[in-house]
Amino acid sequence: MRPKITSNAILSKGKNHISSKTPRRPLHKSSILFKSNARHARAAWGAIPRYALETLKKLSETHSLEVAAGELQLLDNRWYVTNAGLLQIARRNRCAGIRTTVEKGLSDPGTSRWVFRATVYKSPCSRGFVGYGDADATNTSPLVRGAEMRVAETRAVNRALRKAYGIGLCSVEELGSFSGPSRSFGTPPQSNGHQRSNGSSGKPRLRDQLCLLIRQYNLDPTLVKAYAADFCGTATLKEASRDLVESFISELATAAKNDRDNLVCKLNSYAQPTEVKP
Repeated sequence: MRPKITSNAILSKGKNHISSKTPRRPLHKSSILFKSNARHARAAWGAIPRYALETLKKLSETHSLEVAAGELQLLDNRWYVTNAGLLQIARRNRCAGIRTTVEKGLSDPGTSRWVFRATVYKSPCSRGFVGYGDADATNTSPLVRGAEMRVAETRAVNRALRKAYGIGLCSVEELGSFSGPSRSFGTPPQSNGHQRSNGSSGKPRLRDQLCLLIRQYNLDPTLVKAYAADFCGTATLKEASRDLVESFISELATAAKNDRDNLVCKLNSYAQPTEVKP
């Protein structure tokens, strides 16, 4: 004979069911993380716009990413997640595994062009989330020449992880001019008694800033370098001081934003004339 279920038993069962739910993460922990992230971000990148701080707050609450751990990067007042941040998200969600393979039909080792396919398995029974990543001399920084294969694999893994865990934020390694290994937060810059003309503490390298502008506005790199050398009054861009390079980058960004067509015409004036053969 089946026992009679009373209304009190149903209510008791409901109370027990509610009390067994996993408690949400305390809001004060997210608030503490955001304050810490904002403090470290200001120390690394200076003044930060309000909208960027609001985005940082959401990233702190939703994904628990840490600026101090190198899991987020601020470039042009926009946040980018790093490979370290994506792997941390995967670890916290107990990712079952990541598999990478070279796409041989699309890769060309002779020209250092590599294409990778990465599959992220959120659980042992998961069908997997696939992402592709490519790298060659045209979409990587000169700082990572010879490491295009590793860059392509990292990009593929990042795209697969972003798909698997719903990360709409682009990863910094997927940007062509920031494909080099990221320096961890708080690491002192190398110094040999002379100030380096292409780097500053906690900020993107000048070369990377220039490469980003070239890619963003689809400019000719050779013509930009020629224009930069003329602007700085040096034979080559490498010989220019940091202050002059910073001034040129600011000038180039303003010109590209306000009147790109006029800038392109100016750049074309630095093109070498083609020799006409008789």
